[in-house]
Amino acid sequence: MRKTFKLNDLDCANCAAKMQEVISKIDGVTSANVNFMMQKLTIDADSERFDAIVDAAQAAISKIEPDCTIVR
Repeated sequence: MRKTFKLNDLDCANCAAKMQEVISKIDGVTSANVNFMMQKLTIDADSERFDAIVDAAQAAISKIEPDCTIVR
């Protein structure tokens, strides 16, 4: 399953690159892309575990940039 989400309060291009790297390593994620200019996160991951993967992505994002949230 592939979905694109809006990111609120993404303020740093370097942080976006770090988020993309960490989210790509989450178990079940095929690919992840964080577009800083568009403030969007695209995740391609296992459909059966997609909600848990998005929760894990939010946890990873919060560690890098605490105010940034995924709009579901």
